Amino acid sequence: MLLWRRVLVACGVVLSVALVIVMTVTAEPFEPDALGPAQDARAYWAVPRDAPYQPGSVGHESAYLYSPAFLQALTPLRVLPWPVFVCIWTVLLLLVLRWLSGPLLFGPLIVLTFPELWGGNITILLAAMVVVGFRRPGAWALALLTKVTPAVGLLWFAVRREWRALVEAGVATLAIVAVSFVVAPELWRDWIDLLRSSTGSSTVPGSVPIPLLVRLPVAALVIAWAARRDIRWLLPIGVLLAMPVVWWGSFALLAGSVALERQRIEAWILGAGGSRSDVDPVRGTATV
Repeated sequence: MLLWRRVLVACGVVLSVALVIVMTVTAEPFEPDALGPAQDARAYWAVPRDAPYQPGSVGHESAYLYSPAFLQALTPLRVLPWPVFVCIWTVLLLLVLRWLSGPLLFGPLIVLTFPELWGGNITILLAAMVVVGFRRPGAWALALLTKVTPAVGLLWFAVRREWRALVEAGVATLAIVAVSFVVAPELWRDWIDLLRSSTGSSTVPGSVPIPLLVRLPVAALVIAWAARRDIRWLLPIGVLLAMPVVWWGSFALLAGSVALERQRIEAWILGAGGSRSDVDPVRGTATV
């Protein structure tokens, strides 16, 4: 099994290096309709700082839809040339994915999450948010300040009556909002107006044709059921169902489920059986 392990680890390294090189080299010239690298991340880099929100922009190229706080956090990267931004952003996503997967599953998860890695969306970061959120609920601020609806995952804590976790998530989010609002209050009003105007845009060309109004109740049921039974790997699936728009790349959220079951999956791949235990990537140990 040692050879099999080495092959899987090597595949992860080769795929990640090749992806960074290809995306960086082909970043320019940027062609909006060519499905080139970092099509989604282009909005984080190119959108005007003083007027990032445009009515009716949902589903359009380089449309920025997240909160002002997220855009402000990326300010140091936005001053870089586009290919450099693509390189650094891709490396960041790969590092997060490597943390979720471990060395053995890194290659397979690059394949699973390739649409999101290529597009440069934040879904891998949301997967990591779910995993980290079991110990640091403040991490859920990422969902509340970006795609918003995946924050229904906080229902996990409500069902389990873990009120301290909910308070921590709320305080962390409000603290970020307060600082960001002081810097640019007008942008927050624009973002809220954008959210109001796009409530019916949960399916766009190329997305999974199931509207949010259908998916959200199912997501809540999945999360509540999983919370009652302490089945952590189901929480990323519930969050996936609650995404405002589900692209095929949105299934990168399953990287969170893989992380939470990593030990069992690795044992199965290596043919070593495995015990009925979950893996806590934050602690790096198995929890029965």
